[in-house]
Amino acid sequence: MTFDGETQNGPSLIDPFGRQINYLRVSVTDRCDFRCFYCMAEDMHFLPKKDILSLEELDRLCSAFVHQGVRRLRLTGGEPLVRKGILTLISSLSRHIETGALEELTLTTNGSQLKRMADDLANLGVKRINVSLDSLKEDRFNAITRWGKFSLVMDGIEAALAAGIKLKLNMVALNGVNDDEFDDMIRYCHERDMDLTIIETMPLGEIDHDRLDLYLPLDQVKRQLSQSWTLSPSRHKTGGPATYMSVAETGGRIGFITPLTHNFCESCNRVRVTCTGTLYMCLGQEDAVDLRAPLRASESDDLLLQEICGAIARKPLGHDFIIDREHNRPSIGRHMSVTGG
Repeated sequence: MTFDGETQNGPSLIDPFGRQINYLRVSVTDRCDFRCFYCMAEDMHFLPKKDILSLEELDRLCSAFVHQGVRRLRLTGGEPLVRKGILTLISSLSRHIETGALEELTLTTNGSQLKRMADDLANLGVKRINVSLDSLKEDRFNAITRWGKFSLVMDGIEAALAAGIKLKLNMVALNGVNDDEFDDMIRYCHERDMDLTIIETMPLGEIDHDRLDLYLPLDQVKRQLSQSWTLSPSRHKTGGPATYMSVAETGGRIGFITPLTHNFCESCNRVRVTCTGTLYMCLGQEDAVDLRAPLRASESDDLLLQEICGAIARKPLGHDFIIDREHNRPSIGRHMSVTGG
C-alpha cells in the first residue's frame, strides 16, 4: 500500500468515547542536547540506534496515520532537531501539506538548533513551532537546562521570527525556581507577537530533584497573574491540550496546560508514538502498542493499520497523573524524552 499522491484522508480514528483522534505527536529521538533538571537526570542512558525507527520508517508510520484522518502532526523528542537527517524527514512529510491531507506539520524544540535551521524549516512548510523556554535570566536558564546555551536559544527565537514562523513559548512552572518570571515572560512574548503557554510539571520519570518542591498548581499562577493583568477566557484553540486566556493590556494570549489540577482528558484528540515505534494512547497511562514490529514485518501497511485501529479502540477516558507524596515517585516511570514532549 502506498500513500504518495493521494489527496483524501482515509477513515477517521474514533476512540471508544466518540473522540476523533486527529492529532499525532511523534518522537523522532530520545536524545537531547539539554539536561533540564525537571525532565531528566544529568547522566542519561539513551536507546541504542538499532531500536530507533529510521527516517523512512518514521515517514511511513506518520503517513499511515495521516491517511487514517490525522490532520495535525507534531515532531518531538528529546530534541527533534538534533536527529540526523531531520530536514529530510520534514521535507518528505510536507507532501501531505501540499496535497491538503495534513493541515499542520509542526514541532516542539528547545531552540538550540533554530538559528541554523529556521529558514529551512520555513521553506519546508513549517509555519508554527513551540519553543521550550523556562527562564529569561541567563544564569537561571543555565541552571535549569544544565547544558543549554542561552544566547544560542535567544538567537534561534529571533531567527525563527525573522523567517516568518509563528512561535509559542512553553514555560514549565517551577515552584521556587522561575515563579517570579511570569510577568516578564508575558511581556517578552507579547511584544514579539508570540503566545505563551504555562505548564504544570508532570510526574514522568526519575529525576535528581524532589518533585514536591517543584510542583506549582496553575490555579495559583492564574491568581498571581490576575493581580497584574486583565485576563479573560479565549476561544482560541491550536488542537492541543491548552486552554487560553486573553490579556487586555497586551492583546496577546496565555495558554495553561494543567494535567494535575484540571485534566484535559474529556477533549483529548491525540496519541503519541515514541522513537522506537511504541504507540501510547494516553500520556498518563502505561498501556501501549508496538508499531515497530508490524512496520518491519511487511512492506504492506495492512498489519500496521490493524494495530493502529486496535489501539485507538482501547484508548482510555483519561490519565492517572498524580504526584506520589508518600513515596515521592513519579506516576509514570518513563521520562518525557522517551514518550515525546
